[in-house]
Amino acid sequence: MRIVRFSDGGSPRYGALEDDSTRVVVLKGDPLFSPVEPSGQIVELEEIRLLSPVIPRSKVVGVGKNYADHAREMGGEAPDHPILFLKPNTSVIGPDDPIVLPSWSQEVHHEAELAVVIKTLAKDVEPDDVDDVILGFMCANDVSARDAQRADGQWTRAKGFDTACPLGPWIVVDPDLDVTDLRVTASVNGELRQSDTTAHMLTPVRELVSYVSRVFTLLPGDVIITGTPAGVGPIVEGDHVDIAIQGVGTLSNPVVRN
Repeated sequence: MRIVRFSDGGSPRYGALEDDSTRVVVLKGDPLFSPVEPSGQIVELEEIRLLSPVIPRSKVVGVGKNYADHAREMGGEAPDHPILFLKPNTSVIGPDDPIVLPSWSQEVHHEAELAVVIKTLAKDVEPDDVDDVILGFMCANDVSARDAQRADGQWTRAKGFDTACPLGPWIVVDPDLDVTDLRVTASVNGELRQSDTTAHMLTPVRELVSYVSRVFTLLPGDVIITGTPAGVGPIVEGDHVDIAIQGVGTLSNPVVRN
């Protein structure tokens, strides 16, 4: 099942897409904070505007250098433990929303990533119990201002500016999805830039969620973006970025200049 958050001209609502259907079953309630049930209304996917599937009330947790090849392309060796950072919820946008390049940066990069959506309070979770706290998975683009990252010596401004966290296009809820070996790609204007699988993560998804839960208490709606493979590169005004993950979907966003 794919959970979408959408607008048809009114307040945001949730819906469910079954398999490859284009018919959205409108849901009553919020799948992160209350029981949901069909409202009895059905809308066509082409008739609505998809929004970010979730706006975290607490945090987006990022993971740096979780692929060895990416660590090397950034000029360093693979870390011996996950490098964590935070992105504010004001950085989150949805599918087809524009990535707005900030006026103070001239070197912004795309980063294709698998995102994990947390469904319940989670603290000190063992790897074997991680599935109990995960709602599902989606695509993410950890947009990063490289010049600010180098100048600041830390990553808050570089990765936390408005529109720096596209998420979507939906949350895939599928217990049979094998997140240990999913193809992750990024394309810019149709040109393939990144392509690797989650099998090459230094810290796999379940171990990563466990690790993060030992650092931060995770709350419903929190998102963990799990690191990007090699091949990151610049995006400029007029570009169109597609982040695709096998079994999850494709997240597309245009790029504009502030």
